Amino acid sequence: MPMFNINCLDKESSNEKDILEFLQKNETVYNNLSTKEFEHLNIMGYEYSTATAIDELGLDDELINKLVEDYVAQIIRSKATFLDYLEILQEQKKTGKQPDYVNFRELAHKNLGVARNLRIEDAQKLIYELMTKDDLQYLKNTLDVLIACAIKLKPKVACETIKLIEIKSSISE
Repeated sequence: MPMFNINCLDKESSNEKDILEFLQKNETVYNNLSTKEFEHLNIMGYEYSTATAIDELGLDDELINKLVEDYVAQIIRSKATFLDYLEILQEQKKTGKQPDYVNFRELAHKNLGVARNLRIEDAQKLIYELMTKDDLQYLKNTLDVLIACAIKLKPKVACETIKLIEIKSSISE
């Protein structure tokens, strides 16, 4: 079963129609989860702007956009690891062991640093939730919204990253 249950791209090259369809599907996830479970974070309708990062970091728009692209790819690639850690935590709970969140939270912390540096506010709030909450279903939902937010930032980069993951996965099977 693919890590992303969305068929991002059927063709080798991404076209605008595929990307828009992919974004709409993820926007639905984002909207459904954001309005209900994550209302307290006030992330609904958030639109990222490079202006603050440019001002505060003293970097040009082109470099900030490249760094945002790298961040999007990093978040998408880290989804599998987050899910693996969640599975381990679930198994620990089922067997009566005290769940060990260290690896999960270290991965979240790594991603939080990048989001903070780039001044991506919705990601910062969501990743902070990943670092501090213990409810496994809530953490899974938070991860889904984080992925949707990343896709919203750079849909084409997200699609290309997902396609690469799918290709690598099919080769290793």
